[in-house]
Amino acid sequence: MYRSLSVFLLSACLFLPVALKADDHHNDRRYYDRDHKDYHTWNNQEDKAYRVYLGEQHRDYREFNRENRTRQTEYFRWRHEHPDNVLFKVEVR
Repeated sequence: MYRSLSVFLLSACLFLPVALKADDHHNDRRYYDRDHKDYHTWNNQEDKAYRVYLGEQHRDYREFNRENRTRQTEYFRWRHEHPDNVLFKVEVR
């Protein structure tokens, strides 16, 4: 009885981090912009824009969710001045 229970608990402990990490890739995170009163969905496109912003500011990459609120607000202000159609020009042939 105890052996079966311990095997089950060990399996659950080993599997849980993998399941949580896999689920993280499917959900885009949303961040609220207090100044503009809107949400920004963090996806690949937003991450590319964030990297452009960091390059213009001469800053090293740091995950957005680890930035303090002041830095996040600065980014959101910049982002509203730089929409996708300005940052990512698509060539149509």
